[in-house]
Amino acid sequence: MTPGTAFHQMPWSDFDALARLEGDMSMVRRLRRAERSRRKLLLHGLSETSAKSLELFGPMPPLEAVLELLARVEDASPQAFDRLLAHPYTGSWAGYTTRLLRDGIDGVCPLWVHLGHLHAIAAAAAIRAGLSFEIAVPVWGEHAVLPSLGVARLRSPEPFSVAEVRGGGGTYTVANEVGVVRLPDSPGADGPGWWGVRQCGVTAGRNRFSVSLDDLDPYRGLYEPVPPQRLDSAELGAWRWLLTEAWQLLVEAVPDLARSLAVGLDSLVPKPRVPFRSLSASTGEAFGSAVVGRPPDGAELAATLLHEFQHIVLGGILHLVQLYDDDPRERIYVSWRDDPRPLRGALQGVYAFCGVTAFWRALATTRTGVLARRAMFEFAYWRAQTWHTLVVLRDDETLTDAGRRFLDGVGDVLGSWQHEPVPDDIAELADAAIADHRAGWRIRHLRPDPAVVRELANAWLTGRSRPPVTPVQTDLPPTPVPDGPWSHSRADLVRLGLTGADLHDLWQTVPDATPADFAYASGRFADAVRNYRAELRADPDRPASLVGLGLALAATGPGPASRGIAALSRTGTRGAPGAPAHRASGADPGEPGLMDRPGRLRTIGSYMSIGSMSQSARAPLMAAMVPGWASPRTLRYLSRIGPR
Repeated sequence: MTPGTAFHQMPWSDFDALARLEGDMSMVRRLRRAERSRRKLLLHGLSETSAKSLELFGPMPPLEAVLELLARVEDASPQAFDRLLAHPYTGSWAGYTTRLLRDGIDGVCPLWVHLGHLHAIAAAAAIRAGLSFEIAVPVWGEHAVLPSLGVARLRSPEPFSVAEVRGGGGTYTVANEVGVVRLPDSPGADGPGWWGVRQCGVTAGRNRFSVSLDDLDPYRGLYEPVPPQRLDSAELGAWRWLLTEAWQLLVEAVPDLARSLAVGLDSLVPKPRVPFRSLSASTGEAFGSAVVGRPPDGAELAATLLHEFQHIVLGGILHLVQLYDDDPRERIYVSWRDDPRPLRGALQGVYAFCGVTAFWRALATTRTGVLARRAMFEFAYWRAQTWHTLVVLRDDETLTDAGRRFLDGVGDVLGSWQHEPVPDDIAELADAAIADHRAGWRIRHLRPDPAVVRELANAWLTGRSRPPVTPVQTDLPPTPVPDGPWSHSRADLVRLGLTGADLHDLWQTVPDATPADFAYASGRFADAVRNYRAELRADPDRPASLVGLGLALAATGPGPASRGIAALSRTGTRGAPGAPAHRASGADPGEPGLMDRPGRLRTIGSYMSIGSMSQSARAPLMAAMVPGWASPRTLRYLSRIGPR
């Protein structure tokens, strides 16, 4: 250790405060400083490794020219140097290129193009510092990128080529043998042959949030470099409006978190809207950036920004503190994904959705009407689902002592919210949505004990009453490959209904929604039962229909299906799902089946892993559940397939 060397360390006071959502702007700034040092180390490592094989730079100038220019920038304008070092995509570029060098491979582009991005970083920093200089930068297709500034568009006959950046005194050009592009006086503006990185600044009271809408930087993606994808003016306008609304809601609902977010999140990668999905992601290498699909409204964007900010903060913490031992096993249920997750992903989600829950909880108290009801539903849903995963993680053997301490802090916050009152009808809708997703996950990913399956199937086939049902822990891990597809249509319809929309007019716009889903979301449970049974007769390999049938039967009143859904989903915080006001009084649930036939397999908990069974074992259970399902044609088909 060099005498006097300073190392970044996270005080336990910062650690505990961030876990409890009580961090402040100074703590986020300390995380940023640590990230700056980390990137400087990455640049040093890249330089040392690539200097051993100068031919790796291809047609680019030697490494010494870049390092000399960066040194000039740091001497003349430390702020300009720090800005490029702190730029999110400097981090993602450094991580990506380090892996290429380590593995000795090209990436999306030839290795010299990726290494040459350091020349582009140096050029952008020199422009920000106002230096006079000249340096070559790589051109991918027709795009010469100057990170944080923009892209010069130059025609080139080659897929990968070189351009010269030169100038001084505020006047700079990018040129190749075909053309010259002059940078505008304000590089963030567009000009002939130039696309600038757009900035969006919004204000709520005395609180300001400024963020780049970066659709240009090649390293803005999560995995591989991508070319520019310029937003048109209509999309840009939509994003500006959404950010204005989202920032207002964040400042109104969670002002302290909002102020910290403004320090920690400074770049968004805008993606197209996907109906009924709020898609977003971030990576620990690009501290300060999030990839976000355009949401339908400002409330959804506010929740998404806070969600990604939490990921960013935890990414910074993980660079300073080890919270868990590496364990890639995909084994944990989480409500925000349809597949089993490793511990690292589950922990990230718990922290992110703790922040999301805090936002919806606060918004429910600051707003009225439709938005308040929607916020109450999201609060009720996410507090329970996030708590469910946190409880599982707390005792995981791969957590370090610091990891347990961190989760204890998150748990102090989440636990205090679990019994806060929510209107009965909202709580029941949330419980039903929770049961829906958990049941769908279990039926597609859990494998029952084969002995239990045989015993249940034999009992049915011989006409005996079902064997006693007891919870049995299986040593079989969840399978990462799902047994059948899953549909979020019921939850989407519930959320759509909470906006005040007329489901009758809009239900067919919901992806994968069926008439049975529409009937269920509309409170016509008897119709839903009949329609789900029809779906299963037509195609028994429909996990969403099987779970929907259980939910619809449970919603008609207390009974075996109601108890079974609760057992399957490990929920039941409010009793049977489904709002009482929507229950059809005296409605005929349809033909009796497995869930409601006395003397047979009376509980859904007995057979809800049938989606994970072989077709031959599934046949008698499905035949009981859906009268008419076991047609001669279907049984002949099953006899040919045999066990999987």
